[in-house]
Order: sequence, then C-alpha cells, then structure tokens
Amino acid sequence: MSIRVRFAPSPTGALHIGGLRTALYNYLFAKKNKGKFILRIEDTDQNRKVERAEEYIIEALNWSGLQPDESPVKPGDFGPYRQSERKHIYHKYIKELIDKGQAYYAFDTADELSGIRSEHEQQKKTFKYGFHNRMELRNALSLTSETTEELVKKVPYVIRLKVNGGKIIKVKDGIRGFIEVPSEEIDDKILMKADGMPTYHFANVVDDHLMEITHVIRGAEWLPSLALHQLIYDAFEWSAPDFMHLPLILKPQGKGKLSKRDGNEMGLPVFPLVWKELKGFKERGFLPEALMNYLALLGWNPGTDEELFEMDALVKIFDAEKIQKGGAKFDFEKARWINHKFLGFTDEKIIFERFPEFLECLPNTWSKKKKSDVYALLRDRLFLLEELKTQSELFLKDPAEFDENVMNKIQKHQPKKIIEQFCKMIKEGVDVQKWKSKIQEWNEKEGIPFGAIMQSLRLAIVGNLSGPDIFSVCEILGNEITLRRLEKFFNHQN
Repeated sequence: MSIRVRFAPSPTGALHIGGLRTALYNYLFAKKNKGKFILRIEDTDQNRKVERAEEYIIEALNWSGLQPDESPVKPGDFGPYRQSERKHIYHKYIKELIDKGQAYYAFDTADELSGIRSEHEQQKKTFKYGFHNRMELRNALSLTSETTEELVKKVPYVIRLKVNGGKIIKVKDGIRGFIEVPSEEIDDKILMKADGMPTYHFANVVDDHLMEITHVIRGAEWLPSLALHQLIYDAFEWSAPDFMHLPLILKPQGKGKLSKRDGNEMGLPVFPLVWKELKGFKERGFLPEALMNYLALLGWNPGTDEELFEMDALVKIFDAEKIQKGGAKFDFEKARWINHKFLGFTDEKIIFERFPEFLECLPNTWSKKKKSDVYALLRDRLFLLEELKTQSELFLKDPAEFDENVMNKIQKHQPKKIIEQFCKMIKEGVDVQKWKSKIQEWNEKEGIPFGAIMQSLRLAIVGNLSGPDIFSVCEILGNEITLRRLEKFFNHQN
C-alpha cells in the first residue's frame, strides 16, 4: 500500500512552530517512503475560524519548502480538502452508524445538561454521558422509536457515539508503544453537532479513512483522543491507520508547552511568517532550510553527532523510530547557530534574490558590487539576516565616540603618530591592500607593538575593537571616508 500522510490544521490562527514541525515530520516520512503528503483544512468549527488563517497556513508551508502533493489549492482524487465542503459525506456516514446501532440521537438541551453537571459538582462527582446513565436521559435509546422520529423533525439534536462498558481499548502508538484505556473512561462523545456539522473526532476519522491515510503523525495533545478514535474505527469496522504522537515543544526553561504568548513575552518567534505585527522566523532573517533543520532536531536525532542537514539529506536519514517520547526544549540560540551555519555556506546571490528586504538597510546609491562586498565581509558575523542592519552601520556612520578604555591603553604607544602614518599612505595613493606590509616596514624603525597599531586604526575607523577585518573595511569605505575618520580621531587626541 502506498504511504499517505496528512497535515490537518484548523484555520483558527497562525501556524505555530509546533504545527510546522508536525507538518515537517509528515513530509519527511512521506518522502522517505515515496508516499504522498496531504494538506487538509479542518474547519468544521466555523465560529473559531480566523480570516486569512488558511491562506497563512498554505503560505507558511510553501515558504518552508513543504509543498503538499494534495491540498485545497492542488486537488487530487480524494477531495474536497476542506472539511466545511464535505458536509454531505459526514451525513452519509453518520446515518450508517445510526443504522448499525453504533450511534444515536440525543435531545437533551444545553440547560438540562448544565443542571445535571451542577448537581454532580455539588456532590463532588464528574458527569459523564454514557452507558451507565444514558437510559435516564433524553435520547433515542431511552425513548420509543415513534417519539424519536417526532423529535428529530421538531427539535435540535446531537448524535452521540454509543460506547459500551467492560471493554479494554488497546491501541499501538508508534512512539510510545501500546496504550490501554478502559471503555468506562470514555463517555458517549458527540459526533454530529446540532448545527449539522461534525465534531473534530468524527470528521477526522471519516476523512482519514476515505483519503486512505496510512499513518497519522500528530502532536501529543491528541494522545488522549486516541482510544476514542479507535472506537469510531471499530464502530465502522474499518482498519485504523498507524499512529504516532509527537513530543511537545517545551518552553526554553523546559517547563510547559511553548505557547504563542510565551513567544511574545520572551521576544522569540513562534510563527514561520509575520502574523498581526508579530515577526515570524522569516522576518527575523531565518533561512527556511535552516529552520527546517532545527525543527527536525527538536524531538528527533539521526543517531550521530552531525547536526547540519539540508532537506534532501533529512529525507534520506529520517527514521520515525528515532523520534523521542519526552518533550523537547525550544533553544533559540541553537536555532540561531544553525541559521548562522546555513548563511555561511549559502551563495550570497541566493540571499540577495530571496531576501531583498534585508538589503534595504544599505543605501540605494551603492553599487551591487559594494553591497555584495559588505555582505560578504559581514556574513561570518551574522546569525540572523536582521542583524545586517546593525552590523552594517560601521559603513554608514562615522564613530560618534571612541572606546575610552582602549584609548587609555594605547596612549603610551603614540596613536597620533600611528594615525598620521596611515593618513600619509592614503595621501600618497598607497593601495589599501599594501597597507599592512607598508605599515610593517615603517614600524621596523619605530618599534611600536603591532597590536597597538591595529588597535589605533580600528578605533579610529569604527570606534571600538570589534568588527570584521579592518583593512577590508577601509577598502570598502574608500579613501575619502577613511581619511576623514582618521583625521577625526587624530584631532580627538590630546
């Protein structure tokens, strides 16, 4: 049987990186096994649907390089791929369950059930609608068939799954092993709501079966629903797919699931793309390949010390059996380090073509070559592309002040004399590429520590001792600006 997996988000907001990692693992599993990766939009809860959320999900997957083989925008043979467009399908299959005696109409009103729950709470009990009390409630099992037929025509109703007691539901999870749940712990869940829309649980099972999904790879938050889903498969007498429930992505401190609010409070991106003015990984300057590399390692490892993988390599080495059970801490510094490595070996032409917005900090008056030279010089210092703006300021602004601690240390080595010599070389037209050898020749007579010479030059040009190769900086700045900065520093000396 051909492998078919699906990523099935609800369009209730932006795609969180936890969801993106789920999509990635599904994608890797499908490609590793020469199968299909399907995107299904689970929008049965129309009240929670957020405008543009579906478009955001599709854009985020495309940016991340996780293009589905089948989706709402790329239909295949198993559509529609939005649950809101499959309503007629669910009605067909809910009728089948009713006819088989596996589901039933329930007419209890919200107020009636609320009153019963309150009574149970007063007695410090938990109310469950199930085999032990369903005959005392208003439903097709406790009423005559004639009454049921009349009520179906006149009053709102839901349709519930009939769950019998005395059974152990045993389901295998590919990551955690076998899970056993007594059927007494599961109430008669609603399968079809009063508005005629299916619940997540019912639509999920029907869609996975009809779309021939072979493996369900989803977040650990759905693990408590596993036994219920197995019961629905059993009620239809369908074979269930293989299940894998992924570990949670935890906060950097390691306690609790990383939420969208956490990202906002900690200043960390938790969305792949910008969402309502909250910057995503793209806007912070992550390469999608680097982000996929990091997310792949967030709950899985290849079994080696290697940590840098492009997508093709990930597909080849991905092994679902190496997915861990426990939660994985979100480490933003590790993500930045991986991005730094990818920036280091990605051709700058590709960066310029794919991320032109980050080059807007460089003047339009600069030539392409000058922009390229600046990026090439700064690249090894960049962890995120957004840092190009601050890193490039040394080319755009003369130093407003000079590091006083460094200034005090080099005073005994005659910094004015050193700077005067560099000014002389500029005025004599000495090529910057020859500055180092020329200054060394000059210093053979002067005997000044070479470190002090370089510190004086760097301090004059950038104001402190940090930054890329200072001779390369001077070459990009050009003689006019370099001379201006040298003279400013010279005049600053006592």
